[in-house]
Amino acid sequence: MTEVTSALIDSWATDERGPVALHMKQRLLPVEGEGGVIFPPTYADIGYNLDTLSDGTSVVTIDSVGSQANRMEPLFKAEPYRALVPQIEIEFQDRGKDKDKHTEVRSLLDLAHRSADAAVYATPKLNLLLASAYTALHRGNAAPLACIAPTSLIFGVWDSRGGTGEKRPRLVRSIIRAWDVDSVSAAAQFNSVSKYLDDAQLAELQKEAKAKKVKLSAKGFAGAPSTFRKVSTTASKYMQEYRDGSPNPERRVLGGVRVNGKIERDVTINLVALRSIHGANAEETEALRRYLLALALIVANHDVDNFLREGCNLRLPDATDSWFVIPRRGEPTPVGFSAGCAEGQLLDYAKAAVMPFKAGWPEQLTYKFDLKEAIKLVAKKEEAEDPESDGS
Repeated sequence: MTEVTSALIDSWATDERGPVALHMKQRLLPVEGEGGVIFPPTYADIGYNLDTLSDGTSVVTIDSVGSQANRMEPLFKAEPYRALVPQIEIEFQDRGKDKDKHTEVRSLLDLAHRSADAAVYATPKLNLLLASAYTALHRGNAAPLACIAPTSLIFGVWDSRGGTGEKRPRLVRSIIRAWDVDSVSAAAQFNSVSKYLDDAQLAELQKEAKAKKVKLSAKGFAGAPSTFRKVSTTASKYMQEYRDGSPNPERRVLGGVRVNGKIERDVTINLVALRSIHGANAEETEALRRYLLALALIVANHDVDNFLREGCNLRLPDATDSWFVIPRRGEPTPVGFSAGCAEGQLLDYAKAAVMPFKAGWPEQLTYKFDLKEAIKLVAKKEEAEDPESDGS
């Protein structure tokens, strides 16, 4: 197994004939153990993103690429990593009244679309700063954007509402899938306080509900079974609650999946995309690629929390991960990242790699959101967005 050194990382970043990618496959288990039922994310009308392959194997998405990116990026708000990227924040309007009044503040690292998020376009001074950086990026120089929002280059970004329309692919791509799964249905029964009311009280409530055209169950004053999930009006025409005289499995309340195979997290660092990034000159280009690769390696090697949602809490059964260097030709070769390297060797490398760019960080780190600019953005006519290309 190849040992990771600073010289090796340098070569990954700068050698045009070097490997095309780094890949890590991570095995995950439910905290309940093998065969535990876990809950994938749900999507409108389709439920789980579950497919059956040609060989009969079923596979379901446990956490999408976009969701993984949004879980990984906030790492750079925490110590000791916050010193590696500018800590830019957006201040939203004051909320509350009198003594309860407070200002909402959100980090750029929390925004779903990063430096191309709608909130950024509605923050005039920050938008002006980033517009200049995107213009430079469009002309081939990524250094200005790396000085403001380097994670936009790590996790992908699309200046869809800006003047450049510039798109950048992800350098880090992560996804979690489960293989060979069986879907499980759920059912529930809500019992209200109506049984404690006398006939007169219940009649008054029913009268008011009828007048207001609402269901008492929606207000918590009548029992409500939960056996079928809600879908859009269009979908309900084709996915009825009963089919052939029996409950339609496609409309049952989703109760998770039982995983008979593996739960795997795949993380890929795209070295081809990394080496397509340039600075103002050859020296800055090499420095920029080392800096971005350092951030990518840290976030890819850091143990993120795998409590993904209610009913989906995963853990790592193995002490180390399996990393491979993917060459242009031939077989992948294993490479050894030591346990805790994100807080040791890789952090030290990144601290040195960030130094050429710190001088270019913005002096102002907090910017004010402008509702008037947001309203202009809402009113602006746009072309249909490509959901697969915006880096979310």
